[in-house]
Amino acid sequence: MTPNAGAREITIDANPQPLTLFLPRTAVIVVDMQNDFVSNEGMFDLTGIDISSVQKAVEPIRKVLLAARNAQIKIVYLKMAYRSDLCDLGDADSPNRVRHLHLGVGQPTRTPDGREGRFLVRDTWNTDVIDALLPEPGDLVLYKHRFSGFYQTGLHDLLQKAGIRNLVFTGCTTNVCVDSTIRDAMYRDYSCVLLADCTGEPIGSDLPRSNHDAALLAIQTLFGWVSHSGEFLRALQTP
Repeated sequence: MTPNAGAREITIDANPQPLTLFLPRTAVIVVDMQNDFVSNEGMFDLTGIDISSVQKAVEPIRKVLLAARNAQIKIVYLKMAYRSDLCDLGDADSPNRVRHLHLGVGQPTRTPDGREGRFLVRDTWNTDVIDALLPEPGDLVLYKHRFSGFYQTGLHDLLQKAGIRNLVFTGCTTNVCVDSTIRDAMYRDYSCVLLADCTGEPIGSDLPRSNHDAALLAIQTLFGWVSHSGEFLRALQTP
């Protein structure tokens, strides 16, 4: 157990100002840290998307989850995945369907261990959480079929039932699924803090100011707070 595991309140240094979290009303959200986005031979990797920024976030997230479990903070995993018949992908001409089919969603593939998989389809290796961050008993795991974890899922009801009002965000990618979920959370009056080193964004990573940077600026200006895993861990360990 961490020294402050029994604490009911912590203050985390963040932008635009420090944020106080009442731990029984706080959850850590892990967005889409699944094989298709993070692992070699997953969908992103096989379509030529640079996954290095997302892979860099794995170890900070692992440390955050360990500390959160020790502090008895609820952990929620979100997984981007579609039903096997792709009935939840959208209408034939919908942007969600067109853009995802372009990436190969639903196409068969071989997993690294030689099994059959399908890109972004439920109950396959492709949409499993990566081994380094596997859920544990008591964690919540929810499928989603749009970028936001709140769209047509039970996330809001589950958080309300648990009395959660503060959300600590980790996962990928920064300005797509993470940003979309934070915005929807803010619209529902949750206080959200994103741990900047616990997320990554391939889009625009080669630009002088990346989409990752732009998302952090928008979040800390309008939608919540931005901090760092080290600040979260330090706050939990402070007597």
